[in-house]
Amino acid sequence: MDQDEPRGDVVAAGATRQKKGNPFSRFFGGIALFIRQVIAELRKVVTPTRKELFKFTGVVLVFVVIVMGIVYGLDYVFGLLTHYVFGIPG
Repeated sequence: MDQDEPRGDVVAAGATRQKKGNPFSRFFGGIALFIRQVIAELRKVVTPTRKELFKFTGVVLVFVVIVMGIVYGLDYVFGLLTHYVFGIPG
């Protein structure tokens, strides 16, 4: 079918094509670009205040305790069901 065949280069809107050149320069240029982008993202990081840090830590610990309780409860219930179905070997 005509509509399934590509009609030239497919490039995302606003994207630019890299120039073909020395593979080593493209590789190391890509690494340099990656490092620049990492540094730019690290500059955006905002460290929490001491009060926020304690609040976030408390929320995480409470959540972990709740999940531990749920898992313990399910384990206990499934253990009881297993003993009921299969009996206790003796």
